[in-house]
Amino acid sequence: MTVEIWSDVMCPFCYIGKRKFENALAQFPHKDDVEVIWKSFQLQPDMKTDATKNTTQHLAEVKGWTLEHAKGMTDHVTQLAKQVGLTYNMDKAVVANSFDAHRFLHFAKVHGVQNEAKEALLKAYFTEGLNTADHAVLVQLGTKIGLNADELKHVLASNQFADAVHHDIYEAHQVGVRGVPFFVLGGKYAVSGAQETALFLQALTQTWSETSEKEAVIDGETCDIDGNC
Repeated sequence: MTVEIWSDVMCPFCYIGKRKFENALAQFPHKDDVEVIWKSFQLQPDMKTDATKNTTQHLAEVKGWTLEHAKGMTDHVTQLAKQVGLTYNMDKAVVANSFDAHRFLHFAKVHGVQNEAKEALLKAYFTEGLNTADHAVLVQLGTKIGLNADELKHVLASNQFADAVHHDIYEAHQVGVRGVPFFVLGGKYAVSGAQETALFLQALTQTWSETSEKEAVIDGETCDIDGNC
């Protein structure tokens, strides 16, 4: 069973949702048969990377809020993250366009370490205060999860995987994504937002049950390519 998850590196609820989903998956009896696929989404595709500003300052500017109000909002989400064991340092989070980070994720997918790459990116952004648009940072993160540094440098210096990122975003609009994180289970059920672990577990169980029933019917009433029925 596949679980496709649309999310953005700069989305604080995406990291929280990831952790809640993972907690549900850890309790799911068939977890070894679940394939998680991370899909690209950009909340602010036109954002200009600015390493001199943190996320709180950027939020105040784009929303027209006072810095105090913006800090109140980031403090709130920091507390929500803490509840699932995450440390957010929003005063260190660098304003960074996420397009190349998404290309990095597609490269990691080809090499079978996409989930590790996603975790590394989110931690880099929200906890470590690293510039996730900086190619040197992405190469550093990649080598830590076993990716070839030279190959990754070549990919980032090119336009490789740009089409894959655009296609994910196109798919998001097709399936009705209005915000992230957005989870599609088994190609049939959708869960929007950083829901509670219990709800994710319920969704996994229901999707698995209905998929298994469907497969049982197919297995019992189909003929193979040799005509054996």
